[in-house]
Amino acid sequence: MVRILVVDDSIIMRNIVKNTFAEMKISFQCLEAADGKQAFRLLENNSVTIVFLDWNMPGMDGIEFLKMVRTMPQYKDLPIIMVTSERGKFSVIEALQSGATDYIVKPVNAKVFKEKVQEILVLAR
Repeated sequence: MVRILVVDDSIIMRNIVKNTFAEMKISFQCLEAADGKQAFRLLENNSVTIVFLDWNMPGMDGIEFLKMVRTMPQYKDLPIIMVTSERGKFSVIEALQSGATDYIVKPVNAKVFKEKVQEILVLAR
C-alpha cells in the first residue's frame, strides 16, 4: 500500500490531491498536514511513500520543510512533489535545487499529476 503525505494549508487542495490520487485506482493511505511543522511530525512517526508539498503555508513553508528533510539521510530518496501556485522559473529552480523530486503548478491538471505520480512510483519500487 502506498502511504502519501499531503501538505497544504488548504483543505480543498488536500482533497483535490487525495481525490486525484484515488482516481488512479492505487491502494493508498493518506496523512494530511496544514504546514511544514505538522508534516515533519507526521513524517517522523510514519513510513511515507511520497509527499505532495505546497510552497506557501503559515509557520513552516514548503521550501523550509524540503530543505530540512533533505538534510536527513533517512529521507534523501523520499519522493517529494511540490504542488504549488508558484509558477516562476526561479521558483521551480529553487525547489528542484532544494531537493524537490518534481514540480506541479496549481491549478492541478489531473493528467499531468497522474503521469508524474506514476513515474515516481515506478522509480520508487
